[in-house]
Amino acid sequence: MVLVDTSVWSLALRRRPADLRPTERAVVDEWAALVRRGRVSMIGPIRQEILSGIRQTEVFRALQTTLADVPCLPISLGDYDRAAEFFNACRSNGITGGHVDMLICAASHRHRVALLTTDPDFAHYARHVPFKLHHVSR
Repeated sequence: MVLVDTSVWSLALRRRPADLRPTERAVVDEWAALVRRGRVSMIGPIRQEILSGIRQTEVFRALQTTLADVPCLPISLGDYDRAAEFFNACRSNGITGGHVDMLICAASHRHRVALLTTDPDFAHYARHVPFKLHHVSR
């Protein structure tokens, strides 16, 4: 299983393939392969980010239906504590991460799933907190 970040869902679901740069295309291809193998997952805050900002109700409902089959990993109270620990560890190393980003790292760590993302901030976090990034094979 791979935890897929909002940045990847956005590329895959909101961008036209013709508008993707080669590196983005590789990420979307990797996402598609993971989807075909039933290996994608998300957490509630990622689902919320994906669904936010959609103005047309029909489009919102269609995307909601599409995402219904994607496993949503549970978040525990301990994940919030771990996210705070991760925030503090990063901050003590000069890196300020967002609270949702730290929660994503904590969920990835606890569920022992790698994170697929295009957000470069996660590479910085990974140097200081124990979670894995899913690397796209080229």
